[in-house]
Amino acid sequence: MENQKVWFVTGASKGLGLTLVKTLLSNGLNVAATSRNLNDLINAVGEHENFLPLAVDLIDESSVEAAVSQTISKFGQVDVVVNNAGYGMLGALEELSDKESRQNFDVNVFGSLNVIRKVLPQLRKQQSGHIFNISSIGGFSGNFPGFGIYCATKFAVVGFTESLAAEVKSLGIKATVVEPGYFRTAFLTEGSLAVPNAPIDAYKEVRDSQAAHQNDINNQQPGDPAKAVEVIIEASKSKNPPLHLFLGPDAYQVADTKIADVQRDMANWKYLATATNFDEVSA
Repeated sequence: MENQKVWFVTGASKGLGLTLVKTLLSNGLNVAATSRNLNDLINAVGEHENFLPLAVDLIDESSVEAAVSQTISKFGQVDVVVNNAGYGMLGALEELSDKESRQNFDVNVFGSLNVIRKVLPQLRKQQSGHIFNISSIGGFSGNFPGFGIYCATKFAVVGFTESLAAEVKSLGIKATVVEPGYFRTAFLTEGSLAVPNAPIDAYKEVRDSQAAHQNDINNQQPGDPAKAVEVIIEASKSKNPPLHLFLGPDAYQVADTKIADVQRDMANWKYLATATNFDEVSA
């Protein structure tokens, strides 16, 4: 039955999305995939009988709704949804304009929410389905100078996926948030990583981070995208998939450090911070 599943993948013309789509098609699964540019998507993936390429503007609800309808018309159902589309934003909070920040939220957050809203009626009808929302280890720890807005978008993805999982559990639908570390994709290249239009020289740590990501880390990331998508596919087959799916040893290390930091802060301030209820009124 696995090879009869229908996958709907956004942001599929490059990066993790492209690797996932190619792997799914090679395994004989039915795949609908989206990109802002249809030609880019077709050129990257090629033509396949079990492939439906779709030009979609994810921040346009009508465009998303049309794509979901086309998918159901062609394949009759939707089983696995992967909200992968998004882009990086590297700049200090003071540097980034309201417009720059909102654009990052539009794509990384509201684009995924549009997909979720438009696909859930079909999943509820089926009483089945699995939604994967691609976040980042930067959605679990914000300790990355210059990535405040990007991390905020990915924290949002984690938050709404946790709520989504609770909301749809009784409907037979599953939800997983994927939190990868550094994988060798085009994420750090021009066009995938936005930088501020008006940088401020005072932010040395941010400039150092920008230089490191663009010049040193790019194309040297330790993670293999092919191995990452195999884990996602395996999770899609599980009867008890994880709500949080961390990918990569670096993601595990960052998560362990964050958890330890939070536990230490809680322990150090527990006495004062838990003495906050109303005092009991004596009889």
